[in-house]
Amino acid sequence: MGSFQPAAFDVKKVAIIGAGPAGLAAAKYLIAQDAFKDIVVFEQQDQVGGIWNYTGLASASCPAPQESPFCPPDQPIRLRADVAPTFTSPMYENLHANIPLDVMRFSCQKFPEDARLFPERTMIQDYLVKYAQEVRGLVRFCQRINLVSLTPRDGVDKWEVESESTVTGSITKETFDAVVVANGHYSTPFIPNIKNLKEFNNTYPGICTHSKQYRTPHPFASKKVVVVGNGPSGLDIALQINQECRKPALMSVRHPTPAERLAHTGCEEVAEIDEFLIEGRGVRFKDGRVETNIDAIVFCTGFLYSLPFLADDLKKKFITTGRGVSGLYQHLFSIQHPTLAFPALNMKAAPWPLSESQAAAFSAVWSNNIKLPPKAEMEMWNRKLLQEEGDAMHVFKPLDDGHYINEFHDWVMSTKQPAKEPPRWDDELMWQRAIFLAAKAKFEQMGCTALTLEELGFRYRLGWAEEEKI
Repeated sequence: MGSFQPAAFDVKKVAIIGAGPAGLAAAKYLIAQDAFKDIVVFEQQDQVGGIWNYTGLASASCPAPQESPFCPPDQPIRLRADVAPTFTSPMYENLHANIPLDVMRFSCQKFPEDARLFPERTMIQDYLVKYAQEVRGLVRFCQRINLVSLTPRDGVDKWEVESESTVTGSITKETFDAVVVANGHYSTPFIPNIKNLKEFNNTYPGICTHSKQYRTPHPFASKKVVVVGNGPSGLDIALQINQECRKPALMSVRHPTPAERLAHTGCEEVAEIDEFLIEGRGVRFKDGRVETNIDAIVFCTGFLYSLPFLADDLKKKFITTGRGVSGLYQHLFSIQHPTLAFPALNMKAAPWPLSESQAAAFSAVWSNNIKLPPKAEMEMWNRKLLQEEGDAMHVFKPLDDGHYINEFHDWVMSTKQPAKEPPRWDDELMWQRAIFLAAKAKFEQMGCTALTLEELGFRYRLGWAEEEKI
């Protein structure tokens, strides 16, 4: 991780925003460090799990287009005044993990023996509830963060956190020495600004939705549907919708879908949408094709990074286009304010072991067991990242997550008194990570019941990386 300069932190009180997987991992590693007097986890829902804490409820509409990372957060759905409200997530009813369970899981807890190779949503949430047991007492449920402000004292960064009860409306303000921002990055939808989209959405409210609103395919029965996007969620949602809608569903894409994956969805691939047609309730694609009388358009176009609770003077330092969080070292530590950490930002990553390795790192740094590099070195790392990756600054290339996890493991364990050991991937886990896309496709083709890779015809062998030139 580079050379380190002596730098002492005086961190005793830590706030964690979010009791999803990254927030829970943060709590466990901070406790294990045995150096912090007060650890508080703020969770806006009444249960742990983050996006995996599923509810069948979803907002009926969404703004379109929506390209601003500063779009206000969704208002919660409140069924009764005396019951905790629901904050919608992008989870849907029939969802399986995208990565194999041994790659996905936390290092200290296995999935049950009867777990499918790609576990279903309900099992994942049960797993997280169990994982949270030892830190549940640290969680303040039904507490939404309104504001995080920098309030230096004697030249040392302090953080004032304002939280609001989602049940009673009472507001609490507390000061912390460090803050872990584990609010996730699947809250603020991105819907591109396509010609006439705003007018179309106003004229035909409810036709355009985002994947965050998707729950089941049943509302699409016998309808003419366009799914925009062919990422993992886009392909999965298109597959499900195509089983109910007027066939075939049209899948509008920027880049071609692999032939086998496209065939599995049963959808017809079409070009990007060039224009929305108010008359005829239609769209014109970039190749000139026109489709009219469309009943539903589902944008599976991803999300923007958003930090709505940061004070304005901080927010726009970290968030610009919404494509990433600026000014970080190793995708984690704020360079200007290193007592502010942002775990699990990376895309195309195994997020749970990644968040473990990061939690081990900031726990060790804030307890002065390991040290960050000099500020100039961290800024140079960040500049190089921006020059090489641009807006894709947090998007890992194949196997980068495994290498990152292993580098962080070795860095954290280099201290003379290591605490809780973070994961380290061996060659077989790297192999599982490398073949997950092909394995997931085969898993779906064979009915989503396989328990092992071997059942799908995948077998680990030494030398796989050289053979496959990965």
